[in-house]
Order: sequence, then C-alpha cells, then structure tokens
Amino acid sequence: MDAADTPRLDDPQPDDARLDDTELEAALGGLSGLVAGHDPLEITLRRIAEFAARAIPAADGAGLTLLGDGQRRTVVATDDLVHAVDDVQYSLEEGPCLRAMELGATVVSGSLSGDPTYPRFGPRVGRMGVHSSLSLPLLLEDEVIGALNVYARAKDAFGDEAARLGELFARPAAVSVRNAQMLADLQRTVEQLRTALASRAGIDQAVGLLMSRSGLTAAEAFQRLREMSQRSHVRVGVIAQQLLDEAVTRARVRRSGDDATERVEQPRAGDRR
Repeated sequence: MDAADTPRLDDPQPDDARLDDTELEAALGGLSGLVAGHDPLEITLRRIAEFAARAIPAADGAGLTLLGDGQRRTVVATDDLVHAVDDVQYSLEEGPCLRAMELGATVVSGSLSGDPTYPRFGPRVGRMGVHSSLSLPLLLEDEVIGALNVYARAKDAFGDEAARLGELFARPAAVSVRNAQMLADLQRTVEQLRTALASRAGIDQAVGLLMSRSGLTAAEAFQRLREMSQRSHVRVGVIAQQLLDEAVTRARVRRSGDDATERVEQPRAGDRR
C-alpha cells in the first residue's frame, strides 16, 4: 500500500460521517418540535443552541446572537465562555460573528490567535483558550436576524464538513428563532389584552360604585376617577381597583359586625320559659 493510500487518524471516516449525519438528524428532529410546545422564549432559544452544539462535530460551545433595535446581543449560550468570547467581539467591533452577519455568509477560522482578519479579537480569545470558530448567519430570505456561533478550544476544529452541517442546521434554526419570537410576541399581546380587559371591568365596576354612592352619572363618575388618578399620579385602573378593594373591606367589616350583633341578641336555650 502506498503512503498516499494509508488512511490518517484525522481523515474523515465513513462511520464518522454517518455519526455526524445521525447527530444532525436528531438535532433537526428536536428543532422541528420546539415551537410546537409552550416553553418561554429563552428556553426555546437555549435548546436551539444546545442542538447546534450537538449537531456540529468538535464544538465545545454554541450561542445565538440576535439583532434588534440596532443592537447585537448573545441571548443564550451553552457555556459561559461563549458569552465571554462574544462580549470581546462586541466591545472591539471585530470578530467572526459580526463578520458572518455583515456578509450573510458562513465564516470559519481555525487559528483565531493568528488570523489576520481579527488582529485585536484573535489574540484576546486565543489567550482565553479558544482557537476555532464557526459563525453562521441566521437568514430569512434576504434578512439577517442574527448568527449561530460555535467555538472550540482545538485548532482547525471546523472543516468543510462541519461548515456543511452547520449550514444545514442554521436554515431551520433561523425559522425556529423567528417563530419563537413571534409566539412570544403573541403571548405578550394576549397577556396585555387580558390585563386591559380586567382593568376595563374594574373601571366599570368602580364607576357603578361611585354612581350608587354619590348619585353621579356614568360620565361624571368616570371623570371623578380620572381626577383621582391625576392627583395621585396612578393609573385609572389602579385607582378603580383600590376603590373596589376598600368597598369589599368595608362590606366585610359590616357583615362581621352584623353577625356579632345577631349572636348577642339571640336568647340562650336556658333563658326560654
């Protein structure tokens, strides 16, 4: 057998490729079921990062950077080191995550400390023990909504196969992230509507209470609530609830007093003739 035909330990083997594909399939399966549940947004995003670290071989940690209101932030990470590396990028305005989002393309580095693309970022994270990175933009049509960042302590950890697997994972991950965000927004809106409806009901009850006490019209009673709100710098809904709570407290006190009086006035069995 020629030396050129002798397999090396670092050559990808068929079994390794099957293992990577199996891990990818398992991660994609978990990914597809995430938004069908009702987990909070942060838990859903954390699981996406965990699935990424599982799907991409040689990964020591993964995190999600999201864009919003002109800001970039690492919303979840599987390892504290991921947060630390990303913080260096944001502070220096330099690094593979930022470059991947800028280009809308996969960015790989196998020796960050010596990578001329990152003259400040590379040496800093190299001293932190991180030498390889794989950054994948989260793309929805032509929009970049963030990036999936994978890091490794070993050099040259991410080859073409890791990049291919990462890209296969990043596409549905972007959809899952957006769906999770939309679900969270919908849940917030529903909760706000519930709060508003509860507040409206309380205001209507307080208006009725003032009408019965003072002989005011509905408009006059509502105006009274507004004036009380402005004087105390408290929302009308809160003022209304305070009035209702006070009315309930007074009614309970009166009922307790009436019950006590009734017990005192009732003749004892031995007093009857």
